[in-house]
Amino acid sequence: MAGGNQKPEAALASLKSWKIILPIAIGLGATALLFAREYQPGLMDSFDFGPASALFFAVAIIFMMGRDIGYMARIRILSDGELGWFAAFRIIMLWEFSSAVTPSAVGGTSVALFFINREGISAGRSTGIVMITSFLDELYFAIFFPLAVWLIGYSNIFGLEDSLAHKLAGVAWVGYGIKLAYILALSYGLFINPQGLKRLLLLIFRLPILRRWRDSMSGVGDDIVSTAQYFRHWPARRWCAAFLSTAVSWTSRYWVVNALILAFFGMGHLGWGDHLAVFGKQLAMWIMMLVSPTPGGAGFAEYVFHEFLADYIPVGAIALAFCWRLISYYPYLIIGVILLPRWVNGYFKKKSTDDAGGGATAEPGATNEIEK
Repeated sequence: MAGGNQKPEAALASLKSWKIILPIAIGLGATALLFAREYQPGLMDSFDFGPASALFFAVAIIFMMGRDIGYMARIRILSDGELGWFAAFRIIMLWEFSSAVTPSAVGGTSVALFFINREGISAGRSTGIVMITSFLDELYFAIFFPLAVWLIGYSNIFGLEDSLAHKLAGVAWVGYGIKLAYILALSYGLFINPQGLKRLLLLIFRLPILRRWRDSMSGVGDDIVSTAQYFRHWPARRWCAAFLSTAVSWTSRYWVVNALILAFFGMGHLGWGDHLAVFGKQLAMWIMMLVSPTPGGAGFAEYVFHEFLADYIPVGAIALAFCWRLISYYPYLIIGVILLPRWVNGYFKKKSTDDAGGGATAEPGATNEIEK
């Protein structure tokens, strides 16, 4: 959940240079090891590269652009249009960059609060936007994952031919259970009884093992209450537009792999049913990445891709996995390295000006009111 009292300086300090190098090193290292394991002479001859390959590589890039445009549209909807397209682009790129250098289970939400606030959105509303963004993302998985299993078939998604497949299926369902519990709890807090959820959080965090985080949970509870006060009165059309942009974003992300398979192996390699199975497998893969301890799922993503999609990629699975990460992961590291220094310099320059003038820069979590 969004929230907490983390200072901007502490959040930005979490984006140190070694945290940028680490996921690159892990990802490339895992790719090299897996490639060495599967390499065989004449491997490149097995790929069906032709004039259409360039087209499908371009389609894969367009799908990634669709993913970002969907996110940008959503954050503009959640800000009631106060954020322009370029501001939305900066926020999404920096958000994805911070997610890429933190473990998948952590994500970049704590730093995203500051990115949104820096673009002129009040602290309380920044917290609310991040919280609703998380809600919509998890709602997508809560709906589409069981729907994919039902339509595509359990065995078509998970395989289940060996013990590894059973273990991966177990990981996916545990991850889904965590996501479902989160969405149910947040739905209860946002739309039914926000004060009740706050009291429940404080009660749970009285336990000795959790007591050290009780103050932070009090801030999270306040964020839930203030977010509910604003967003629960939204008209249905806005909720539909926000969820539609979420669905466009995530679905575009998953079709990147399908486009790459066409680029590597040609149009005749997979039928429509196979393409749907690849889509369903990616839903499961992304849920598995929830448990990855590495930044951005580096290493783990390449491994799961290699193992989980082997039935649909006859040779060169790790080469295709590298292209997948090259399009869907590494660009955010590069863009973030370009944008972040300028953003940080602008933040601290504004902060020093405000301090010299006797004012203070508003910090996410400093207020519990979501202002119009």
